[in-house]
Amino acid sequence: MDQLNNADTVVSTLRQIIRVIDLQSKKLTKRYGITGPQLIVLKEIYKGADRPISTIAREVSLSQATVTSILDRLEQQGFAHRQRSSQDKRKVNILLTEKSQKILDTNPSLFQEEFTEEFEKLADWEKNMILSSLQRLVTMLNGEKLKSPPVLVSGPLSASSQDVERFLGEEITEKHLE
Repeated sequence: MDQLNNADTVVSTLRQIIRVIDLQSKKLTKRYGITGPQLIVLKEIYKGADRPISTIAREVSLSQATVTSILDRLEQQGFAHRQRSSQDKRKVNILLTEKSQKILDTNPSLFQEEFTEEFEKLADWEKNMILSSLQRLVTMLNGEKLKSPPVLVSGPLSASSQDVERFLGEEITEKHLE
């Protein structure tokens, strides 16, 4: 009976974590009109406009396709624009707009930045205990097959079909899409 209660408490705690991440994400979206991943990409662009999308993707631990999709949305919303390089016509620079610059000037923090700040205050043994417990939990949920960037977001996840296939242990077919 006590073991069931512990399992229920763990599930409840996981739901609380998911809820906190969701609320933080909604707060960011409501206040600035952008998502966490969009803010991460904007902050990375701010570091230097002369970097290709592949470099930005690597720095933020997202796929190039995901960053391209995020940039498309940022461009549609007026937060960034692409400009072909005058020196090398094959190269496209990503530039921030005044609209995104105003947001970055307020230095909005991301949930993971706040978390990291608090996490770093813990003793090493406590950090290791939390990390070990979370890694074990991921294994118990068969989630170790999914790659996950160090970006906390809520809403629909966009795992690649390869990640989903590794998770399922089989090729994705029509039966999975029903």
